[in-house]
Amino acid sequence: MIEMIPADSRGSADHGWLKAKHSFSFAEYQNPKRVRFGPLRVINEDRIAPGQGFGTHPHRDMEIVTYPISGAIEHKDSMGNGTVITAGEVQRMTAGTGVQHSEFNHSQTDELHLLQIWMFPEQKNLEPGYEQTMFSREDKLNQLRLIASRDGRDTSVTVHQNVNLYASILQPGFELEHAVATARKVFVQVIHGDITVNGKSVSDGDGLQIRDEETISVSSQSEAEFLLFDMG
Repeated sequence: MIEMIPADSRGSADHGWLKAKHSFSFAEYQNPKRVRFGPLRVINEDRIAPGQGFGTHPHRDMEIVTYPISGAIEHKDSMGNGTVITAGEVQRMTAGTGVQHSEFNHSQTDELHLLQIWMFPEQKNLEPGYEQTMFSREDKLNQLRLIASRDGRDTSVTVHQNVNLYASILQPGFELEHAVATARKVFVQVIHGDITVNGKSVSDGDGLQIRDEETISVSSQSEAEFLLFDMG
């Protein structure tokens, strides 16, 4: 079964410096039909104006994965990390017992475009943690590249949840297949481009909630970038 979250049906917020789209209920956007999907709680597509961002604020008991699409994020946190995360890198922060952090657009001239992803951890009160890894275009080209997993295999960042998160840049004429184990859910988020997933056409910003499918087949009509979550 495949349920689509069309890009234009997402919640939205426009704060001037921040323009955001919410696939699931978040802040002032509350939709009882879209609260979570498995352990996946938040997928926000954010566009942040030059030099602007989120001042220091708290999180706890959440696995947070940040996927920059274009631009660079300046990150500081109460664990002592002070980093810049560029497009192509993936950041994982385990909030656990509690973390304070800030995130700003590192550029004074260019917009920052990113996906912020929150997942419930398998257990509460974990020790806070941080990780940042680069995945090149070639790593993701015409294949599903594992970028986050519970065991951190293949240089993926480690998330404390039964999730395998893949990223792909798929060119026209290529097709990918992904086998799904029994009782697992899959979520596909299109970043840009046009793809067909098990016969369903989706494009920029669309999401798919997928249950009870043994195989996920993806083909592209234009060069496309997307994420695939395989979740227990």
